[in-house]
Amino acid sequence: MQKKLKIIVLVLLVAVLSCKKKKNNTTSTNPNQVNTVVNVRIYKNTPDFSPLLIGGGHTYAAGGVSGLIIYRVAMNETNGDFVAFDRNCPHEGGTNLNAKLYVMPDLMVKDTICKSKFYISNGTVANGPSVYPMKQYNTSYDGYVLHIYN
Repeated sequence: MQKKLKIIVLVLLVAVLSCKKKKNNTTSTNPNQVNTVVNVRIYKNTPDFSPLLIGGGHTYAAGGVSGLIIYRVAMNETNGDFVAFDRNCPHEGGTNLNAKLYVMPDLMVKDTICKSKFYISNGTVANGPSVYPMKQYNTSYDGYVLHIYN
C-alpha cells in the first residue's frame, strides 16, 4: 500500500513540475510595436473634444508613434467611457512608419498598408494579417479633462 502511495505522489509531482505557464500575446510582447511616452490631455470645452461629445464618436490627436485614435464607447461620464489607441500599425508599424491606422465609416479601424482591420471598441484584430491588437493607452476622465497616458 505504501509503495502505491509513493508511486502516486511521484506521478503527481512529475505532472505538476512539467506544467509550463502559457504566455499571452499582449501589446507588450509585440516585436513590431515602437514604444513611446504618451501624456495627452484633451479639454471638454475645446474643438478637439467635440467629436467625443456623443457615444460612438471618435477623433484623432497628436501623440504616440503615429498619432492617436480616441473613441467614446459610452456616455456615463466616467473613466470607462473612452479608449485610446496608437495609429501605428501593430503588424508592421515598427518597420514601416507609413503604415497608419484610420477609422472607416463603419467604425472599423484599417491599416493603410497591410489592410488589417481592428475593432475600434477594444482594438482586437478583426481580419489579419496582423496577429497583434492595436496598442492601447490608458485613459481617465473627470467630466472635464480626458487624460491619455501610458
